Amino acid sequence: MSIETKLAELGITLPDAPAPAANYVPYVISGNMLFVSGQISAQKGKLGADLAVEAGAEAARGCGLALLAQAQKALGSLDRVKQVVKLGGFVNSTPEFTDQPEVINGCSNLMVEVFGDRGRHARAAVSAPALPRGVAVEVEAIFEIA
Repeated sequence: MSIETKLAELGITLPDAPAPAANYVPYVISGNMLFVSGQISAQKGKLGADLAVEAGAEAARGCGLALLAQAQKALGSLDRVKQVVKLGGFVNSTPEFTDQPEVINGCSNLMVEVFGDRGRHARAAVSAPALPRGVAVEVEAIFEIA
């Protein structure tokens, strides 16, 4: 089954691939690797102060949808994704907040939901004292291309 069919079965509609907000490109293909720039969440706020873990996970899922939209734009079809190699997740959080992994699971779970075992990946989930535009979460990705 194609990934586009799988998305439809899951009731997932990808957003338009967001335009870059500064002087960078949304993705780079090098050899058989696709590097997607960090995608920011629509939700603003700070985990541990303004937002609960569940809201952060939903924000990270939104970042994942934007990552998939960028990958689809870069590759023409998500069927060309051989493997989700790595996600780098940044969480706008208070110094005492320690649930960054649970927040970034919102994106990780989406990748496994969409790609199955090909969606299992290496990952970083780190805290940041602030993120661009005051958003809650930013996630970048590396994909292997078939």
